[in-house]
Amino acid sequence: MNKLIFFIIIIIIISIYLTYYNGYIDLSNYEEKIYSQNGEDGVTMKLIELIYEGPYNKYYVEFGVQDGEECNTHILRENYNWNGLLMDGSNSNHSINLKKEFITKENILSLFEKYNVPIHINLLSIDIDYNDFYCLKEILTKYKSDIIICEYNSSHGPDEDKVVIYNPNYMWDGTNYFGASLLSLQNLANKYNYSLVYCDKLGVNCYFVHNEIIRQKNLNFKDLNSTEHIYNPPKYGINGHPIDNSNRKYVSSDELL
Repeated sequence: MNKLIFFIIIIIIISIYLTYYNGYIDLSNYEEKIYSQNGEDGVTMKLIELIYEGPYNKYYVEFGVQDGEECNTHILRENYNWNGLLMDGSNSNHSINLKKEFITKENILSLFEKYNVPIHINLLSIDIDYNDFYCLKEILTKYKSDIIICEYNSSHGPDEDKVVIYNPNYMWDGTNYFGASLLSLQNLANKYNYSLVYCDKLGVNCYFVHNEIIRQKNLNFKDLNSTEHIYNPPKYGINGHPIDNSNRKYVSSDELL
């Protein structure tokens, strides 16, 4: 009898494991650098494969791209014939539709209108080193994207809700005072019906997918919406960027939302 009970318990454990863990999508297996700064290209290609039956000729928006060569949407332009809008505060290039624009939360929607960005974007990528949270918040009031990639400040742990105080004229000063923590960005994304699906291994970018797509495609991402398990600490520089010795204050996403 004891052996039978033990056998039944083992069967139950295996069943639970297969139900909840087997078959999940572990995006950490797909990181690959082709044009991106780190392994973002591989993750993006996997998401494209999962979401689109015909992965070609879609639309992206990315800003904070420098010259547009080492960025998150270059792979989409080259491999999938996507087109879209690139913006950067210091660079322009007509051949890849890269516009020189200094972006703030006050002008981001007017810039989208200026360059005829469709209301439904297939992939949105943001990396402006400081006001990312505020610009993304403005965009989500009017626009929808299937996939969002955004830089997060991994110097703050998965349970910390911290966003820099907004300053439209400020740029990153090389310290760890920039952007927003993963939890803050997740709170913003969740409000607009997106789920956190991944953070890259170096602790630079986080990925969100719209909940409608997750439901429609029945996508079972590993640790979905778990900041604790998806978060990666900074593995760039010496444990991240130098500490902000000025001890500047942060605000929480709760205050901003």
